[in-house]
Amino acid sequence: MQRYQIKVEYDGTNFVGWQYQKNGLSIQEILQRAIFQFSREKVTVTGAGRTDAGVHAIGQIAHFDLKKKIKKKNFILGVNQYIGNNPVTVLNIKKVNNEFHSRFDAKERTYLYKILDRRSPPAIQNKKIWHVKKKLDEKLMKKAAKVLEGKHDFTSFRSTECQAKSPVKTINSLKIIRKSSEIEIWIKAKSFLHNQVRIIAGTLMMVGKAKWKKKDVENALKAKKRGAAGQTAPAYGLFLFSVKY
Repeated sequence: MQRYQIKVEYDGTNFVGWQYQKNGLSIQEILQRAIFQFSREKVTVTGAGRTDAGVHAIGQIAHFDLKKKIKKKNFILGVNQYIGNNPVTVLNIKKVNNEFHSRFDAKERTYLYKILDRRSPPAIQNKKIWHVKKKLDEKLMKKAAKVLEGKHDFTSFRSTECQAKSPVKTINSLKIIRKSSEIEIWIKAKSFLHNQVRIIAGTLMMVGKAKWKKKDVENALKAKKRGAAGQTAPAYGLFLFSVKY
């Protein structure tokens, strides 16, 4: 039995998320089905990030075990063909140690959240960016973002349904970059709480609108209550960009 690591890109718009669910089609199910059609072996594909419904990925990493010997080129061509018209694609595959685990061995995950701050709605990037009609002050957002870097109790910045044992996480970096009418929020950490990135994006948006100040973000962090932070930004502005091992 050989363990393989794959890099996957997908548009999460019409999926129930990464993880297999009975109430709709998931990215995990699409991949497992395609790998079975290619290899005639049932596999479990385990992802580094269990992205929610509507969330996209540019560099999701996953692993699975296979008895059959495969050639890299044949696998990529064959599996992508069986994926068909679904907006999921396998970018790369490589052999890894059988002890490797895509989720638990990850040293750092990078997420990108995109905001469009102009009056006109997006045409090309519809369902790929959060449209905010008011122009945001990215300088204020940058100052407020510094509050959230480092090790903190992020109770205020996680879903009430989050099942993580501890709300303490360490954000390695949190950067705000403006590109014309787009604001990119780049956030890096070993792991994240459920909805953490989206709640941070929603909170920083309030700062960008000048409805919140840096002090309000500090107070929200100290409060350790979900209601103290900003809204949960829409899933469709979020991308799992990369995973480092």
